[in-house]
Amino acid sequence: MSLSWEEKMNNLAHWVKESQRIVVFTGAGVSTESGVPDFRSPGGIWDRFDPQEMTFQKFLSNKESRRKYWDLFHVCWKEFDGVQPNRAHQVMATLEEYGKVTAVVTQNVDGLHQMAGNSPDKVFELHGTMWKVRCLSCDNNFSWKEIFKQLEEGKEIEECERCGGLLKPATIAFGQSLPEEAFDQAYKHILKCDLFLCIGSSLVVYPAARLPQIAKSKGARMVIINREPTPLDSIADLVIIGKAGEVMNEILRMVKESW
Repeated sequence: MSLSWEEKMNNLAHWVKESQRIVVFTGAGVSTESGVPDFRSPGGIWDRFDPQEMTFQKFLSNKESRRKYWDLFHVCWKEFDGVQPNRAHQVMATLEEYGKVTAVVTQNVDGLHQMAGNSPDKVFELHGTMWKVRCLSCDNNFSWKEIFKQLEEGKEIEECERCGGLLKPATIAFGQSLPEEAFDQAYKHILKCDLFLCIGSSLVVYPAARLPQIAKSKGARMVIINREPTPLDSIADLVIIGKAGEVMNEILRMVKESW
């Protein structure tokens, strides 16, 4: 027998209240509510750029591919700059303040979790961040604004001033390995969590989408909040179809009322 909306929300509010080690896993559906474009949706970035041209291997081997990659980020920086956290981000930060959320594991690259108030050392960015540019050889960091200014002026992005290596936005390209430290730290938190909240993720991008399955296999309750069904709905303890901000805002209200 399927649960009503009210029953689902009551269950989740109860689980949040009794949990002590919540891991939140977020995807693009959280950021789109802040006005951040979804790369995969109609009219998104991949309608304007060919993702097959944006692989890590092509970036390394082909100057023209690097130029296209910088064109992509020129557009992204224009469209992402100035976006603000929404209610979903703010609720996650509040739940951390309450001692509930021990980690936020995100596929997003926009930094909105930190902006909302989640501790940077508790946010694990599996796909990197768009707000840094890094040398692939010596790991030297550069200001994205400095690089953006060069792109606005129509300049070619030069090699690293320290070692002559290639500069690249500090996001993870297709074919590039996930940041090992962030993934390892996220994994350690997932092994210990008692509630795993998947919010705004289609759960189709691997290896990140394997993390909910790991949490479930280790005994944590697994909840999916998304605007559309996902491939992992069948193993979830609870599935709520809805907007991240609306659902999380109501859950926080219910938790507060029950205290």
